[in-house]
Amino acid sequence: MKVLFVSNLFPDTTDPVRGRINATLLRKLSGRVDVRVVGLRPVIPFLNRGRSRLKPCPEDEALRPVYRGVSYVPKIGGAINHRLLAADVTATLVGMRREFPYDIVLGSWIYPDVCGLARVLRYSRGFSVPLVGIAQGSDVHQYLGMRFRKELIVETLNEIPATITRSRDLAERLKDAGVDEGRLHPIYNGVDTDVFRRADRGEARAALGWKADPAVLLYVGNLLPIKNPVLLVRAHARLAAEHKTSPPRLVMIGAGPLRDQIIGEARAAGTADLVELVGRKPAVDVARHMQAADVLCVPSDNEGVPNVAFEAMACGLPIVATRVGGIPEVVDRAELGDLIAAGDENGMVAALNSHLKEGRSRDRIAAHALQFSWDATVDAYVKVLQDARAATP
Repeated sequence: MKVLFVSNLFPDTTDPVRGRINATLLRKLSGRVDVRVVGLRPVIPFLNRGRSRLKPCPEDEALRPVYRGVSYVPKIGGAINHRLLAADVTATLVGMRREFPYDIVLGSWIYPDVCGLARVLRYSRGFSVPLVGIAQGSDVHQYLGMRFRKELIVETLNEIPATITRSRDLAERLKDAGVDEGRLHPIYNGVDTDVFRRADRGEARAALGWKADPAVLLYVGNLLPIKNPVLLVRAHARLAAEHKTSPPRLVMIGAGPLRDQIIGEARAAGTADLVELVGRKPAVDVARHMQAADVLCVPSDNEGVPNVAFEAMACGLPIVATRVGGIPEVVDRAELGDLIAAGDENGMVAALNSHLKEGRSRDRIAAHALQFSWDATVDAYVKVLQDARAATP
């Protein structure tokens, strides 16, 4: 089977963390099916597109990705962006099929990507290729609250043979919105246990140049409002005040528009010397930080099932997270961590205090994570793709 993956969420050398989990999935999937990639890059209409000059990351070169700019109108383009995408990507899909006669299209990010792809396959002559969508998280959480996008999403997902959701929560939300339950297939991402694995905490700390003490709280994610990292900075300041003799450090991996606010909050609280923003890191460095830290903090206001939860558990790292989206599906017992209400600063402080005093068994957490293997994920994806292909005349 030949699969063409099309999405704006696929990395390149200028943005190596963009859609990193999709790239990992496709590399794993390529052991079972033939995969090629079209990486979409939103651009303002009529501006220089230049996206074909983007280059894949070395580990993704075997997927032979091509990059295409597609028109996207911010804010006011909600009713037309899927049409613009369809108009811009049609020639690429036709040309790709001549050199790579794909049997199925796999699209990630429901609006505008999957909705636009469905439009291409619906109206372009000569296409009898099924489309399978992937719902990531925010493309469901946010867009189902927008009337036009909700209507279009429901119509599109009831038209295509299958949509994979990265949590059961996303599938439930789509079903409640009106999508046929039989077309929805929750499949968790796998975790690369060659990279994210249990290791000696002391050795990991030494490798990073950290001392044995104090405790380290770890944040891994984009510095965006929906991730609410500011709540964590404030909770950390309160912990530092309570543990004056050995205040915990807060290490934040990621980048985004809240960086300056985070620095300002830490300075105002007098904890600037305890908060370290290290920017984005490759997977091997993220794993090392997880092996060395004491707890992973996920303060998000909304989520699907964040990949960092699987990765942290594979490293034996306990989690304190908000009880949102699909997180309760995987952090489902006290030995793995604690869940709090979204926006609950007091709850975050209390949960972190508990972890700093009592800890959790890292070996048991890492053993639990073994169920989230890429082999199981790939098996599930292949079945959905095969079934979708068989169901298309």
